[in-house]
Amino acid sequence: MKKNKISKNWLIKKHRDPFFKQSKIKGYRSRSAFKLIEMNEKFKFLNKNTYLLDLGSSPGGWSQVATKKITRGKILAVDTKLMDKVDKVDFLHGNLFDSKICIKICSYFNKKIDVVMSDMAANTSGNKNLDSYKTGELCLKAMDIAHKILNRDGVFLSKLFMGSIFVEIHTKANKYFKKVVKYKPLSSKQESKEIYIYCKGI
Repeated sequence: MKKNKISKNWLIKKHRDPFFKQSKIKGYRSRSAFKLIEMNEKFKFLNKNTYLLDLGSSPGGWSQVATKKITRGKILAVDTKLMDKVDKVDFLHGNLFDSKICIKICSYFNKKIDVVMSDMAANTSGNKNLDSYKTGELCLKAMDIAHKILNRDGVFLSKLFMGSIFVEIHTKANKYFKKVVKYKPLSSKQESKEIYIYCKGI
């Protein structure tokens, strides 16, 4: 009974969420599309020629936003979950911790690229500290890949949750990149510990 009540309350909150409503009106697959729109307006890292790697892409909200900006570049989306086709986006199904997937990513672009963005998050376990740590590990993995394939002026953007692993993430980011900024979009739920880290320049 308690679980059903929690699920019902979650659904009520979801449908009252203005960003959820707008995502349905505008045809975006997820409310997170508005996070990327806001961050791109602030940092201006997507343009018509961008070569982009979208990690943790499913269900495709960020890829949808990217296609509105990128007309001459290339977009590769990667996720362990399947994703319905997004026009002008190539999709790779696999796990970043599989070295074969990383090789396929490098082969796909066959050059240094402009942007690596990650909205990856660990599956929730009910333990917020553990979930935060595991999402942080995904961020660190994405950062390693970004450092390998980005060009000198490249941008890395990633989700993380404030927690015990944040210091390690921030330290590595400052080691890898010239500019590191923490940012919380307005469309990110205020009660959430979710933030994004924006990094630029190898």
